Amino acid sequence: MLKLAPSQPQDSPIAMTEVFVIRNQHGHYWGKSKAWVDGSQPRLVVRTRHRDEAVNTLFELSSKDYELRGDVLGAELSERGEPVIEPSRIPLPMDAAADIAEAAGDVAGKTAPDAGQDASTRGVQSAEPTT
Repeated sequence: MLKLAPSQPQDSPIAMTEVFVIRNQHGHYWGKSKAWVDGSQPRLVVRTRHRDEAVNTLFELSSKDYELRGDVLGAELSERGEPVIEPSRIPLPMDAAADIAEAAGDVAGKTAPDAGQDASTRGVQSAEPTT
């Protein structure tokens, strides 16, 4: 009689603790807010259980940005369920960093400098002499 060997050792249970993340050429990760994040806050990074989902997302991203050089990486999950990733050493572009800060609520309560003015007079000095 033919007996097959188990595919996994008996002492190591099968656990789905690996997820897949998308990283670009600058070390930034694709975020849940549909923008690149630096990875310093792993909870903001998109993670998929299946590699083919991440590959499909990377394909869609690269079809919109021909300069993108991305990679799908496997990452272990921490006890909190967040991917264990290395944050990028390259800072995000300023517009992306502002979008992330706004999404995180860091700029709550701040208004534009001319927010109280009418749009027709914003930035226009009065031509009337003051006495």
